[in-house]
Amino acid sequence: MGLNYYKIKKNVLKARKLVIKGTIAAASGHPGGSFSMAEIMGCLFNKYLRFDPKNPLWEDRDRLILSKGHASPGLFSNLAVAGYFDPSEIETLRKFGSRLQGHPDLKCPGVEFCGGSLGLGLSYSIGNALAAKIDGKSHRIYTIIGDGESDEGQVWEAAMAAAKFKVDNMTVFVDRNFIQQDSYTEKIMPLDETLEGDDLSEMWRDASRWKLSDKWRAFGWNVIDIDGHRIEQIDHAIKKANQTKGVPSIIIARTIKGKGVEHMEDNPQWHGKAPKPEMAPIINAELESQFMIAPSIIAGDMSNLENEVKRCAEGRADYIHLDVMDGVFVPNTTFDHTKIKQLRPLTVIPFDAHLMINEPVKHVRDYVDAGCDIVTVHTEVCDESSFGEIKDVLQQNQVGVGLAINPDTNLPQWSHKFIADLDQLIVMSVVPGKSGQKYIESSHEKTQNLVKILKDNKFEGTIEADGGVTLDNVGQCFVDGARAFVGGSAIIGQKDVRGIIREFRNAILKSRRRLLIQKANELGGTELVNNWISLHVIGEKKNQLIQIAKELGFN
Repeated sequence: MGLNYYKIKKNVLKARKLVIKGTIAAASGHPGGSFSMAEIMGCLFNKYLRFDPKNPLWEDRDRLILSKGHASPGLFSNLAVAGYFDPSEIETLRKFGSRLQGHPDLKCPGVEFCGGSLGLGLSYSIGNALAAKIDGKSHRIYTIIGDGESDEGQVWEAAMAAAKFKVDNMTVFVDRNFIQQDSYTEKIMPLDETLEGDDLSEMWRDASRWKLSDKWRAFGWNVIDIDGHRIEQIDHAIKKANQTKGVPSIIIARTIKGKGVEHMEDNPQWHGKAPKPEMAPIINAELESQFMIAPSIIAGDMSNLENEVKRCAEGRADYIHLDVMDGVFVPNTTFDHTKIKQLRPLTVIPFDAHLMINEPVKHVRDYVDAGCDIVTVHTEVCDESSFGEIKDVLQQNQVGVGLAINPDTNLPQWSHKFIADLDQLIVMSVVPGKSGQKYIESSHEKTQNLVKILKDNKFEGTIEADGGVTLDNVGQCFVDGARAFVGGSAIIGQKDVRGIIREFRNAILKSRRRLLIQKANELGGTELVNNWISLHVIGEKKNQLIQIAKELGFN
């Protein structure tokens, strides 16, 4: 089965937006900690948890224990997306008589634990896990604890008990976002090493300073370290934890408080503070404009694709673009599913297979079996019937569904009935199958026009710009509406893949910040622009925003 990458991403976005809606309606709450665990919750709800929203007390359900109960908006939003109650109920957050309180309460369907005082959830989870063993039940206990919460002595008493009783039917996450109620965790009670300044990035850059994993290992636990915002790493870690027998497993997920909204990220004041209502449209626009960068490995050394995959992984690519060419649909030949299957064990980063082949309906199952997480086929070699079959195969195997159009192709009418089911639309901005081409300038207008067609047909996926994308035009591609960017020679063709991906991200971020400032101006003029800029107090973001506002004449 595939990673279910795009479904998880789409539902994580829905959940984050509900957190904003709920905390604004309540004028209080905890968006920061809800956002730091968003991808963890997304993976659990959309891939691993066994549950039935119509029967919340189903005896064989898996249990999700949110020990860091102040992040209840993050739990409630996922319960709403999963179908436990109507998403509109999130606006009753923290109101008298509501099922959705400031901490999880059993009156809310899907809640397994009344998370009030911190430090109790792990002990409660161990009790659940031991009871399941005694009763001969196969369900699993998933628990999320906070890093600030780990100041509580009961957490470590529970850690000893879990190791003693070999509680291996429980998977625990530490949401390691480095921030608790009063300040940075490393300034209050360090779990890694003391933080001297306010730059959390130094903790990310230097793994030699990470001590928390060693602490848990010393207590007899199986420990897995991950980036808690990488869906593929979360997925892989859960698989490993669930397969481990005889010892309890804990996943140390290094996360960013407020992830997804720049002014909240790594900012202690957003531990427990609601956004102002006038900021909601801008925040939602920012959440909707998250982006991904996917190197195309055929632009590298075709004789050593294994090394190119490793370079992508080391470069922190969001996913890896695999251009499959058959020499028939396009003049060149690259590789097929056999090679992809050989490459798959090298990394857990998602594989995005772009099939530039004739009769893809005959071959799509081979690419599912090879381990592709996203498969895209061309409209030029499909019709309604064959694409319908392709879509069904991919969805049944939790593989993302993609459709591609060549520069001289428009979306055919038959494709409109599938738009709501698409995870990805590739807009080719070069003629496929030929190397060294420049970006076709008319692709900008084409993408802009497609955005409206897609929106009218309830598209919730991602537009991918593919062909001739460079540092010079990636910002405009973002403005057009693309949110995924394939880089061939502009990324893989460079010596320092990680460095060039960082430059791509910075170029896109500048365009995104510009769009958000323009939106602020449309909604509230210079006053709202200045208020929006003033929220950005961490790092160098504020200075760039001020400069952009000056360039736009909004200061």
